[in-house]
Amino acid sequence: MTRPFKVSICLPTCNRPELIVQCIDSCLAQTHANIEIVIGDDSKDDRTQRLMAAQYQHDPRIRYVKNEPSLGQARNVASLFARASGDKILLIHDDDYLAEDGVERLVSLWDSHPGLDVAFADQYEVDHAGHVDGAVSAKLNADFHRTKSTEGLQKVPGRTGLIQMFPNNGWLANAELVKRVSYKEQYGTCCDFVFGVELCLAAKQIYYLNEYVSYYRKTDVSISASTRGSTNAAPVSAYAFVSSLTLERQVEPARTVALRRLVPIVVSVYAKNAAPFKALRIAFRHLSAYNYGLNARLYYHLMLISRSMLSSRAGRQPDAPTTRSAREESRTETVL
Repeated sequence: MTRPFKVSICLPTCNRPELIVQCIDSCLAQTHANIEIVIGDDSKDDRTQRLMAAQYQHDPRIRYVKNEPSLGQARNVASLFARASGDKILLIHDDDYLAEDGVERLVSLWDSHPGLDVAFADQYEVDHAGHVDGAVSAKLNADFHRTKSTEGLQKVPGRTGLIQMFPNNGWLANAELVKRVSYKEQYGTCCDFVFGVELCLAAKQIYYLNEYVSYYRKTDVSISASTRGSTNAAPVSAYAFVSSLTLERQVEPARTVALRRLVPIVVSVYAKNAAPFKALRIAFRHLSAYNYGLNARLYYHLMLISRSMLSSRAGRQPDAPTTRSAREESRTETVL
């Protein structure tokens, strides 16, 4: 029987009152009844504040705060963790939402694994209107190593965060551990990834459940969109963070997996931002990310670097690539 743990659902929001209702309603509909919903509103206007007063003011399960002034992504989430009073913490972003029994299925894992620190499961991918695409959802989870063959307790917990198996939200973890790790402002738009890595490195037991418990909404507007393609982009910060980690021997191979994903993105970003020598150093320091020269992407990046060098000598910024390869490149540069 599922233990009566109190679960604090932490919900950061910013300027999305048209989406947050579905998120809040999915939290209130949970079959696991012992919950609180802790909301931190970083919006620049009062639309969400007025919505909360009109629809949810009298629900004792909701603890809403309007941040004045705004805290920013990392400090907002960290403040939610600090305010949480539950035994377990679950994070869900304002444009995403939970399956009705999502919390219950995650909490139930503590029945069979009392020493568990962290549990997570699959995410559906939905469009802005909330339509689920089954095939796209399956690919999303497979791309992040969430498949039936990997279900269960993770043999090397620290590996889970580094290889990005751990999702950005919809997870459940012991409150004490979450509060201790928390979000850190200095990592900017990379704070989600850094938190996931540090949480998994600190955890002793992590369980992956091969079932859908949450819905991840794919939108064109996100916190990271304003920095995408710049040297402030999340993958650039993630690369620096992963490169600087001191890891135990059993976790070290996961760093290589992480860098294979990050290095090509970072090289491309620097080449397109007039930093060709930095791009070249990173590319040749991590040739394994390009399958030691057997990956055509390396030669495309060398072309970008060459163009950047020539443009720098001419005293101008490189023009945006217009080749078909460049268009393909832009589609592969997913933000963490």
